[in-house]
Amino acid sequence: MEARRFPCSRQRQVLFLLLFGGVSLAGSGFGRYSVTEETERGSFVVNIAKDLGLGDKELLARGARVVSDDNKQHLEPCMLYFQILMDNPFQIYRIELRLWVEDINDHTPTFTDKHILLKISESTAPGTSFQMDSAQDLDVGKNGVQNYTLNPNLHFHLKLQDSEDGRKYPELLLDQPLDREKEPELRLTLTALDGGSPPRSGTALVCVLVLDINDNAPQFERSVYEVPIPENSPLDFLVVRVSATDLDTGINGELSYSFSHVSRDIQKTFEIHPISGEVRLKAFLDFELVQSYTINIQAIDGGSLSGKSVILVRVVDVNDNPPVVVVTSLTSPIPENSSPEMVVAVFSLRDQDSGDNGRMVCSIQDNIPFLLKPNFKNFYTLETESPLDRENKAEYIITITVTDMGTPRLKTEHNITVILVLDINDNAPEFSQAHYQVQVLENSPVGALVVKVSARDLDTGTNGEVSYSLFYSSQEMSPTFELNSLSGEVRLIKKLDFETVPSYDLDIDAFDGGGLSGKCSVSIEVVDVNDNAPELTISSLTSPIPENSPETEEVQPSRIV
Repeated sequence: MEARRFPCSRQRQVLFLLLFGGVSLAGSGFGRYSVTEETERGSFVVNIAKDLGLGDKELLARGARVVSDDNKQHLEPCMLYFQILMDNPFQIYRIELRLWVEDINDHTPTFTDKHILLKISESTAPGTSFQMDSAQDLDVGKNGVQNYTLNPNLHFHLKLQDSEDGRKYPELLLDQPLDREKEPELRLTLTALDGGSPPRSGTALVCVLVLDINDNAPQFERSVYEVPIPENSPLDFLVVRVSATDLDTGINGELSYSFSHVSRDIQKTFEIHPISGEVRLKAFLDFELVQSYTINIQAIDGGSLSGKSVILVRVVDVNDNPPVVVVTSLTSPIPENSSPEMVVAVFSLRDQDSGDNGRMVCSIQDNIPFLLKPNFKNFYTLETESPLDRENKAEYIITITVTDMGTPRLKTEHNITVILVLDINDNAPEFSQAHYQVQVLENSPVGALVVKVSARDLDTGTNGEVSYSLFYSSQEMSPTFELNSLSGEVRLIKKLDFETVPSYDLDIDAFDGGGLSGKCSVSIEVVDVNDNAPELTISSLTSPIPENSPETEEVQPSRIV
C-alpha cells in the first residue's frame, strides 16, 4: 500500500498509540486515538497535556517543546520517537507514537501475468503441487488478497499457502492423473479475492500443457544461504551465486532462477540472473533503515517443477553517519552575575549507526567558564561553571565536539551561537588622576577653561555613562568656578583676585548611571599679575621741622606704604 501524506482523497483511518515515559519526576500515560485522513489541517487530535496530567495552560507556561528524533515537524505514518521538554522545573517526557493506517478497499487484485502457462508431465502423481504466482493488491490487511478460487474441473483443486511475510499464495494440487493423449491442454480460471466489503476480484488464465515424463524437481545445493554484506556495498555488487541441479535431461533439466513471493522492497533492492543464479544489488543498502532481508528463491525446470531455497542477507553496519548535535533550548544573553550551574543550553546527540559506530563522546573547549552535564540518555546541559565578568570577556563562542567510537571515527563540531553577557554595575567611575594641580592667572576672563577632568567607567550602557559634580572644600559666599557635568570642564564664572583669594581647593565627584561614584580633588593656584599701582601714605614725621629750615633740607618720613 502506498504511503500518503495527510490529507488525501481516501477515507482512511489512522490509529495512534501513545506511550509516555518521563524523566525528572515526569508522569506516564497510555491512550488510543483516531483521525480520518481527510480531516482538515489544524483539527483536534489529542490533548497531550491531559494525558500527561498537566493543567490546560501548563504546557505554554512552562515552555514545552516537542523534539522529534529526526528533527521533523511533518511526518509520514510510521513509528515516531520524540521528547517534550518543559521548564520550571526542567522535565523531559519521552514519547513513543505508533501510527497504523487502516486502508479502504480501493484496489483490485491483479496478477502480474494474465496468462499463466504450466507444463505438467502426464506422469505427475496425484497430490503434486504447483506454485502459482500470487496476485498483487495495493491494499493491506483484510482489504488485501484473502482467498483464491479455481473454476471447477476434474484434475485440479487449489490449496492456499502462507508466505513468511503473512501473504497468501495459491498452489495447484493435482487430483487425478493427466492423460496427454485424451486432453493435451487444460484451461483454468484462477480468481484472487480480497476481503473488502464488497470484495474485489481479479483473474488470470492458467493454461496447462500436458507433457511427457519430467520426474525430477530441481534441488538447491543449500536449503539456506546466509550472506553478510556491508551497507556501503556498490551497485551491482555480487551478493551470492545460487545453484540447483536437476537429474532430468533436455528441456526438463534446464533450470531458470527467480525470486519467489518476495516483497516490492526486495524486488527493488536485489536482482537474480535467471541463468547464472547470481544475486546482485540494484539499490543501495542502509543499515539504519533495514538490517536484514529474507529472500525466497526458486529454480524451475523446463517441465515446471521447482525447487526452493532461502537467502538470508544480513546488512553489516558501517560508520557512515556522523554524530548530530540538536540544540533544543538556548538562553542568550545571560547576566554576568549568573550563579554557577545556570543552564545556558540544552541539546541532544544523535548517531544513526549502531554499536560502537553509534556510541559518542562529547566535549567543549578548555579555559571557558562553562561545563557539560549529561542528562537523560543522550541529552546534555551546558551550564556556567564559575562567575562571569563582562569586562574581561563580553561574548563566548562555545564549540561542542562530538566523536563516535566507530572506525574510522567520525567527528562533528557544533558552535553554540555567541552568548552575550549582560552587564551589571560592578565598576565605579575612576578618574585619570586622583589630584589635579593647576595655575590660573588672576586676570583670566570669565569663561576661561581652568582644567578638564576625566573619569572612565568599565561598565556599558547607562552603567558606564559618567556625569560630574563640583564641591568646594571650604564655604564661599558665591561660586567662582562652574563644572560641565558631561565634559568635566571647569571654567571661571567670575573674576579672580589674588589679593583676596590666592588659591582654591575643589572636590569633583563622577557618578555612573547605576549610582556608583568616584572622586578627585583639584588645587587651583591664582597667579598674581601687576594690576595694582603703588600708594604713598605719610602717617607721621620723626621730628619737628624748624621754621627757619632752608628749602633744601630733607624731611624723613617715619613710614611709606
